[in-house]
Amino acid sequence: MRKLVVIGGSDAGISAALRAKELAPATEVTVVVADRYPNFSICGLPFYLSGEVPDWHTLAHRTARDIENEGVRLALDHLATSIDPVRKTVSVTSPGAEGQKLPYDRLIVATGARSIRPNIEGIELPAVFFLRWMDEAFAIEKFIREREPRSAVIVGAGYIGMEMADALAYRGLNVTVVEFLDSVLTTVDKEFGQRIEASLKAHGVKVNTGTTITGILQAGKELVVKGSSGFSTSADMVLVAVGAKPRTDLVGSAGIETGCKGAIKVDRTMATNVSDIYAAGDCVETWHRLLKQNTYLPLGTTAHKQGRVAGENAAGGNRKFQGSLGTQAVKILNLVVARTGLRDCEAIAAGLDPVTVEFEAWDHKAYYPGAQKLLIRLTGARGSGRLLGAQMLGHWQSEVSKRIDVFGAAIYNDMSIDDLNDLDLSYTPPLSSPWDPVQMSAQAWRRRVPGECESD
Repeated sequence: MRKLVVIGGSDAGISAALRAKELAPATEVTVVVADRYPNFSICGLPFYLSGEVPDWHTLAHRTARDIENEGVRLALDHLATSIDPVRKTVSVTSPGAEGQKLPYDRLIVATGARSIRPNIEGIELPAVFFLRWMDEAFAIEKFIREREPRSAVIVGAGYIGMEMADALAYRGLNVTVVEFLDSVLTTVDKEFGQRIEASLKAHGVKVNTGTTITGILQAGKELVVKGSSGFSTSADMVLVAVGAKPRTDLVGSAGIETGCKGAIKVDRTMATNVSDIYAAGDCVETWHRLLKQNTYLPLGTTAHKQGRVAGENAAGGNRKFQGSLGTQAVKILNLVVARTGLRDCEAIAAGLDPVTVEFEAWDHKAYYPGAQKLLIRLTGARGSGRLLGAQMLGHWQSEVSKRIDVFGAAIYNDMSIDDLNDLDLSYTPPLSSPWDPVQMSAQAWRRRVPGECESD
């Protein structure tokens, strides 16, 4: 009987295990999980901590029982410590048990990422938290429930920082966000970042950009957070959310190569350079469909897809990962901001000649009650009119995330901006217009950049 071992029980690991078992039922599949929470939605943690999702159990994509009923063995609370690609074994340890070696015929590494821990004095203080895994979320929830903090400082204004600013404000805390760059949420253009910052401030969240945190000090029951240019504030708790890096401790001694930002190098079948070892998820490089090269884009959607490809190929298939465009969306208070493809600055860095046009439209017919304004920043190639990217900002009920998916699907299929006008999109006055805002933005781009697209 073939043996497949998967290291990691989050999105990529469980997707890989289930796909392999589906295609090769006779395969003995074991997933090594470092904690007791396989296949939980890490993306859902801010909503658990806000109280909007009161029961953490509901964050499970599938329960452990569901997974085991599919014939997958879960080794919970087991930590993989080394890989021996010659003997084809994985060494694991678990509480109260001697170390053991798991033999494999095929191995999938899906160890995910870990929070970046900046070199800040006081970062190990008890009321300073990180958020990536379930245990970290439980620690934050316990602190809030038992200590009833009134204020929090969030270091970092990326996706987690923004979602947690929303979550903690929702729970009634006074929130201060500190970001060392000059805008919040720098995965979108500064024009959108400024609007997000204005919304945060309008909801009582303090925002300090261009500020580097230099130290966190204990002052009685409070923490004092100090930074550049004389910044100083006190708070009851601090969340550090300055990004993540691939978790690749295991792979070096096994001869597995790493590349971009230290992520594991894989080809498009998710195979590493070591025979019979695949890798997927936040620990690996990602093929960028538009740039046609590997980059590092840790996203839950990407992890699920890569895991499915790795599991299929570990079971004897030959599927290729079709790539990512970095399509993503985030809810921040009453706004949603989303993006796909390349921004203007990213397209320039790739040697392209982009033009970005900002356009405003109603999300549905203005005469129907509840219409909200949508902002769209559309990026295309100057000469060919090729669609390169899009960003959207609007009210959280304005179908922002689904409209960004239209742009993402169009880029995936190498469409031009003019091609957007030919799409057969749905219309009813409460939801859209005869020309959807997606198409109206394409027309606005063409008015700014006259000329016909080159035909294929």
